[in-house]
Amino acid sequence: MTDPDIASFEAMARRAVESFPQPFRASAEDVLLEVVDWPPEEILRDMQIRDPLDLTGLYEGIPMTERAISAPSPWPDRVWLFRQPILAEWRDRGDIELEDLVVHVTVHEFAHHFGWSDDDIATIDRWWE
Repeated sequence: MTDPDIASFEAMARRAVESFPQPFRASAEDVLLEVVDWPPEEILRDMQIRDPLDLTGLYEGIPMTERAISAPSPWPDRVWLFRQPILAEWRDRGDIELEDLVVHVTVHEFAHHFGWSDDDIATIDRWWE
């Protein structure tokens, strides 16, 4: 069996976004969704991450809770999904469906867009236990 390609990952992530309840779904539609094989070197450098397998997804932008009408963002918000690190985690775990992991990473990154911190997410998300 071959690994799903980037288009398949994007389709899984888009299905996750389409399942968000309103008004979250409407806000999420304005966020660019970018699926690539590996995190760009610049992102790894900026985040001081040595091993690209350590980064499965990333939210870039200004969270909704920090926005001001008087100072709009000059660029669109973006959620990145990194296919190879997600595939590596999926293989390492061996106890979940790939789509469940893609959905989890997608929801986690969009939660940052909605203004949730990692600590906020951890309070309701027991995924990593």
